[in-house]
Order: sequence, then C-alpha cells, then structure tokens
Amino acid sequence: MKIINLLAVGICIAAVSCNNAPKHGDGHEDHAHEMEEAAHGESAHEHSGEISLPAEKAAAAGVRSEEIKAGPFTDVIETGGDVTSAPGDAVTVVANVSGIVSFPESFAEGVSVSDGEVLFTIVSDGLQEGDPVSRARIEYETAESEYERAKELVEDRIVSRKEFESIEAAYLTAKLRYEAIAGDGKGDGAAVRCPSDGFVSKCLVNAGDYVSVGQPLAVVSSNSRLYLTADVSERYAALLPRIREANFRLQYMDEVLSVSSFGGRLVSYGRNTGEESPYIPVTFVFDGTEGIIPGSFAEIWLKSGVRDNVISVPVSALTEEQGAYFVYVQLDEDCYRKQPVLLGATDGVRTEILSGVTEGDRVVVEGAIHVKLASASNAIPAHTHNH
Repeated sequence: MKIINLLAVGICIAAVSCNNAPKHGDGHEDHAHEMEEAAHGESAHEHSGEISLPAEKAAAAGVRSEEIKAGPFTDVIETGGDVTSAPGDAVTVVANVSGIVSFPESFAEGVSVSDGEVLFTIVSDGLQEGDPVSRARIEYETAESEYERAKELVEDRIVSRKEFESIEAAYLTAKLRYEAIAGDGKGDGAAVRCPSDGFVSKCLVNAGDYVSVGQPLAVVSSNSRLYLTADVSERYAALLPRIREANFRLQYMDEVLSVSSFGGRLVSYGRNTGEESPYIPVTFVFDGTEGIIPGSFAEIWLKSGVRDNVISVPVSALTEEQGAYFVYVQLDEDCYRKQPVLLGATDGVRTEILSGVTEGDRVVVEGAIHVKLASASNAIPAHTHNH
C-alpha cells in the first residue's frame, strides 16, 4: 500500500513540473510580435501630421505651391484711413435764383448725371422781386428785337457799325442769361443745370425748400481722381520721409489694391498732428475706378525701406487657428505637412516669415483651405510616404 501511495505522489510531482517548465517556442513568437508592433508604432509616429491629398484632387481644387526663395521685402507701417474725392473732382451745384426748389423723384444720391442736364427747378412766382425767368425772357426778347432791327439799319448805314456791335453784345448777353436759367421753355421756373458728367454724391436740399441765390443744392463727383489718406501714429514720424507707396483694402473688398496700379503717387505727409486728431496724415492721389467709393474706410499698408534676403509668403498661404498661424509644406506630389510659423511684417500681399520654414521649402500658396480640410478627414497611413 505504501508503494502505491509513493507512486501516486511521484506522478503528481512530475505533472506539476511539466506545466511550470518554460515554453521556449511561444516566448520567442511573443517577443517577435512585440518588436514588430514597436517598429510599426515608431514608423507611424514618424509619419504623424502628414496629409494625403492626391495630385489629381489637388489640381481640381486649385491647390498650387511654390518654392520659397529669400528676396527683398519692404518695411511696412500698418494703419487705417479713408478714400475721399480729390480737390476739383467734386463740384458744388448752387442755386442761380431764389425760390422754391423741386427735382424729379428719380433724383437721388448715386444717380448718374450729364453735363448740361437739368437737376433742379426753382420757381419764384409770388416773391416780392418777381419771377427772374420772366424778367430774363422779356429782356431777351427785347434785345432780340433791337438786334434784328439794327441788322437792317446797319446795312443802310443808318446805324453805325460801333452802335450795332453794342446792340449785338447786349442781345447775346440777354440770350445767355435767359438760356442759363430757363427750364424746358414751358415757363416752369429757373433751371439749375449739371456742370459736369458724374454722379450725385450729396443732395443738400429737400423738394419744396426755399433757397437763396448761391445756396449749395448738391455735390456732383466724377471720381476721376481720388485721395487715399492714411492716419499715422506720431511714433512713426521719423519713417515718413521714406514712404513712397501704399497698399490698401476697402471694407467691402477682399482684394488688396496698390496705389501705383492706379497711376497713383504720394502727394504729401504731415509735419505735425492735427488739432482734432493725434495722427499725422499721409496722402496719396490715384485714378478713380468703378467700385472704389469716396468716403470708404481702408486698411492701409505704407511701404518704406527695403530689406534683402527676407523669407516671405503670399497672405493666401497662411491659415489661422486660435491665434496661431500655419502653412502647408508640400513633401511630395501627394503629401503635405502642416507647419506652424512665426509671422513678421506684412504689406497686405505678402507676409514675412520669421521662423517655421526655410528657403527651398515648397509651400501651398493657393488653395490652402483644401489641404486643411484634407488634414481633418484623413491622415496619411504609415509606411506609405517615401522620404
């Protein structure tokens, strides 16, 4: 019986020993699998942040990149200002007689007008001094009769040539005076005519108002020449003599315009601040064009000295997230990387890059928003990008 018990104990010890023995084959396989996962993770880490956008899709979306090259960049003073009509471009229309003013319902600010067009009619009936149109017509008709009679008499030498010339001059003067204030010939009052082609920028009276001779009625502008006036802080006073050019953007435009592209030039810069403003005015004049409205506020970039070997990118290359700025660097035909950058000065068209990219990098300059959208939808898989 003891022998049987000893055999049973021996068998149990042998079984336990076999179960606790190390499994060399399985251990090697597990270790190899762990190594592979580690390598896989490392590779994925190396490619993290890279964005896949096939070349065909990029081209269809208008994505375009260019190689960064250091070059000249103009120092800039960024400020604000406004666009106004240049002196002589706006003409004030005044009343030629006293009376009650009227104008058509279609007459309003912004309407186009032509040289010689009747803008206002002034009726003086019932006034103490009488109707000036009626008086002018009587004077004109009287002078015309005398002129016609004198023409016949001068041929018979009954009237001297000198006397005839005096009668002729009086007739022409009366004719001009009558035509200047006559309306459409229907006796509806004195006509106030437009002095030039343009548009009505201001209407200064209401229909039915009483007006006096010489009182301003409206302002007509042609917008042929405009002023761009920048309000510059006095701390930049020392830089003003170096300013020669300006870029500007109006509130209702996305495009940045340059004064030089409209035949513009610097007119003057102030030597002191104004009584009602702490700013120094810097004024440019340029040719007006459709879409630029006098009175508009403008963002202005005043350009002065030039620095060489500056890295800059078009403003369109920049994207912004929570106050930080980024560009997208093209790594190969189908692959991009989101790159944070530190910005320097900007002239509204290009922006200086202080850090983040270097000369030789290819940066997306058009369609950056499409690359940004691609980065939000899919990251490039590991092992697919060849460095």
